[in-house]
Amino acid sequence: MGRPHRTSRDQRRRTHQQNFIIDPGIVERLVADVVAGDLVVDLGAGSGALTVACAAAGAAVIAVEHDDHWCAHLRTRVRNAGLSDNVRVVQGDLRTVDLPRGQWRVVANPPFGLTTALLHRLFDDPRHAPDRADLVLQWEVARKVAASPPRTLLGASWAPWWDLRLVQRIPRTAFRPAPRVDAGWLRARRRDPGILAADLGPAWASFLRTQWPPSGRPPR
Repeated sequence: MGRPHRTSRDQRRRTHQQNFIIDPGIVERLVADVVAGDLVVDLGAGSGALTVACAAAGAAVIAVEHDDHWCAHLRTRVRNAGLSDNVRVVQGDLRTVDLPRGQWRVVANPPFGLTTALLHRLFDDPRHAPDRADLVLQWEVARKVAASPPRTLLGASWAPWWDLRLVQRIPRTAFRPAPRVDAGWLRARRRDPGILAADLGPAWASFLRTQWPPSGRPPR
């Protein structure tokens, strides 16, 4: 049996590292506790599966997408669903776009190639961070970040302020185009109170870098 025909949309998604969730059950679980009054940021909104689901639950959504084609598609989809009052579509790079202040959360399926940059942006400085993030990441990345006790330098640098949990494995067949590997749902909740004061975030990360062995294994 030959390979399935790859459409122009599939090629565009692959070029931009866009693997969109097509399993409605996964979408439903990801947004199950989104409620009216939440401010949700969808980073790498793509075709808008998570954006529309969050807005339908009554949340105000900032949908960030870099690709102008999918921004136009998303604006049309939101308008057709009668959700324009709940959604603001922002064309921009998730690594540099302005993020909210105050109370907000993230529900996102970002491009896998931007995972590290996004995690740094969300978690490095607890003074300017969401209260919670539900992220769909490559399985191995999600598993390592959520390890308890932390097994990576990044996990250890975020642990004083974040409770990082691996919720479930998401099969590659839940996406189109299907990535080469499965994904994992990483849930990050801000600790209240944090183990360290929020303004110590950069200093804590700097200290850890001086103590972490070159092998990458956690110090004993």
